[in-house]
Amino acid sequence: MSVTPLQALPLDLLRQRTSTKWTKYGADILPFFVAETDYALAPAISRALTRAVELGDTGYTPPAPGIRETFVGFAERRLAWTVDPSHVFWTADVIMGVVEILRRVIEPGERVVVMPPVYPPFYDTVEEAGGVVERVPLSRTSGGWELDLAGIDAALAGGARAILLCNPHNPTGTVHSSARLRGLAEIAERHGVPVISDEIHAPLTHAPAVFTPFLAASEAARAIGYAVTSVSKTFNLAGLKCAIMVGGSDRQANLIRRLPWEVEWRTGHFGAIAHIAACRPESDAWVDSLLAALDENRRVLTELLSAHLPLARYIEPDAGYLAWVDVSAYGWGDNPARKILRDAKVAFHHGPLFGDEGKGHVRINFGCSPDLLRDAIERVGALVRS
Repeated sequence: MSVTPLQALPLDLLRQRTSTKWTKYGADILPFFVAETDYALAPAISRALTRAVELGDTGYTPPAPGIRETFVGFAERRLAWTVDPSHVFWTADVIMGVVEILRRVIEPGERVVVMPPVYPPFYDTVEEAGGVVERVPLSRTSGGWELDLAGIDAALAGGARAILLCNPHNPTGTVHSSARLRGLAEIAERHGVPVISDEIHAPLTHAPAVFTPFLAASEAARAIGYAVTSVSKTFNLAGLKCAIMVGGSDRQANLIRRLPWEVEWRTGHFGAIAHIAACRPESDAWVDSLLAALDENRRVLTELLSAHLPLARYIEPDAGYLAWVDVSAYGWGDNPARKILRDAKVAFHHGPLFGDEGKGHVRINFGCSPDLLRDAIERVGALVRS
């Protein structure tokens, strides 16, 4: 059955938004940097939030808002992941959950493996938790990127005491294979090291790729793993503050359960309301339409780059709406986003912020209309022609 792609809102409406994407730069800049999408909210979310406003339901988040139950159902339907409800907890956002878990599984000064190029807050998160970043870059293959299991094994043998995984990976859009995740779990278990998996982009996996939740990869993964996730990237809810923490086993769940009460208390009430509406079956059709739109856009971007930036290197992501593009062939320096912003009036994310592997790269958010994406790439292409 064909699915009608979701249509992005028109530019004049988007410029009335007051979020980071639409206020960081002036009206002459086309923004493609931060991970916000340009679509209207899913109808079920709009109805739930509108009703809350009508009721003045703007108080504290209740102790049992229904987050656990709806997430378990969503995970089963959308991710083919059977989650033990007693292992599910919540907090304000994914990075906050990662920090709080990291603080309990490492000692100050211990090293934590991250896999660049990777979401910039990963570096800050490790430091906030008192750790030291241990870089084990992804391995580049002919078809994309994959976990460097030998490098991770060596890092753990050298004393690193935790692993911070991005699954699916940001910025490359890589959906790690179940085999690589099992291998990672076996290595971590052998060294007695926990794995904390950020899985916020999981619901946006594009066929034929198949997402494997880390905690579903193997018994070893469940024995040493934690997952932290949210529907905020899928439904554009970052400002409402709600995320999920899942323990792989009773032991991990007990560690999360013992976190200070304010970790859960930080969850936004509107975040909880929106999360529940997003995770119910009535929002599934909206997600399917979003995926159709993003699948179309990742292919449109391939065509646009081929036409206007033929020396750019880009592999369509397995998941999400973020494109990792190597434009180093154009000689625009280590951080080409600066020149592109200045001369083309297009804001892409700065590649070097993702690690040294990001030099010469930009990250492009294609969660927008195809026409807006076309305008942006044509503007950048004009820099080459000139």
